[in-house]
Amino acid sequence: MSNYQLGGIQQIGIGVKNLKEAWAWYIKMFGMDCRIFDDETEARFMLPYTGGKPQSRHAILALNLQSGGGFEIWQYKGRTPVMISEEIRIGDLGILICKIKVKNIDESYSFFRQKNCETLGEPAKDPSGGRTFFLKDPFGNIFQMVASDQWFMNEKKPTGGSYGAVIGVTDIERSKEIYSGILGYDKVVYDSTGIFPDLAVLPGGSGEFRRVLLHRSRPFSGFFSRIFGQSEIELISSVTNPGKKIYHDRFWGDPGFIHLCYDIWGMDDLRDFCRAKGFPFVVDSKESKQGSSFDMGEAAGHFAYIEDPDGILIEFVESHKLPVIKKIGWYLDLTRRRSYRPLPNWMTKSLRFSRVKNV
Repeated sequence: MSNYQLGGIQQIGIGVKNLKEAWAWYIKMFGMDCRIFDDETEARFMLPYTGGKPQSRHAILALNLQSGGGFEIWQYKGRTPVMISEEIRIGDLGILICKIKVKNIDESYSFFRQKNCETLGEPAKDPSGGRTFFLKDPFGNIFQMVASDQWFMNEKKPTGGSYGAVIGVTDIERSKEIYSGILGYDKVVYDSTGIFPDLAVLPGGSGEFRRVLLHRSRPFSGFFSRIFGQSEIELISSVTNPGKKIYHDRFWGDPGFIHLCYDIWGMDDLRDFCRAKGFPFVVDSKESKQGSSFDMGEAAGHFAYIEDPDGILIEFVESHKLPVIKKIGWYLDLTRRRSYRPLPNWMTKSLRFSRVKNV
């Protein structure tokens, strides 16, 4: 039996060419205005994915405190980020789409239309009957809006943060060994094969696919789970031929969705469990630092990565230090807590003092 605990999607990593430009857009459209850390340093532990040598980078972790996972917006500083040479299409292998939670599908659709965003088609039904729609940001990334009734704060924004992802894989049953067996998305909402009208508006979306939408039967619970909330994963595979790996011949951190990250408790137990499942850590900051925390500027903790069967990176972060009100030097020391129970609402709501108005 595993003893680690997952507290929800902490963030989805988004590689960009211009961090300030991207973050300003994500604040305006997705309300990602709560800055958790802002760190300019070298990516020293990701050598297998960054050309075999440390790479300088600038990364910001930002949240929308209404609810949902954050964005880790990530830009190379010592090299020119490499765009994908061909358009990402449904059926390709990787994190294809970031799901965003919204309060109301029609109201959020009107909001994005009024903001002149590139919506892809109109709201349509997925195989479960739920209404959804897609949009593309100015940098080529696709987002899917999914309705939710679970919220933490009311900031009068039309959206929350990350609600999961659509992930292109070659073998759904093999991939479920991670997404169900390790991440706990064990409840099948639908498992459908065919041609789907809601996907037809997406590049490559008119083909025949198998789609499996996964939820968790056991809700996430952890320090920040009241903010992160619940989430879903959709696995999709081409019935005919799988497409390209979206990070083939490119570095992790180049433009696109680079990883999916989970907040966790019990890194040592997770390491043992993943190894026993056949998915050992491919990056392990705790092992590399011999037990000491990894400093991310204003935050600190341990992080690790595994690869899914198609080489897609899943990150785990065990948080140790978090800034609450940086102006007065209030940092939360999570290593002193004896359990992973959710933090008091007043404490997590204090993160609003990290909100930024201008990038």
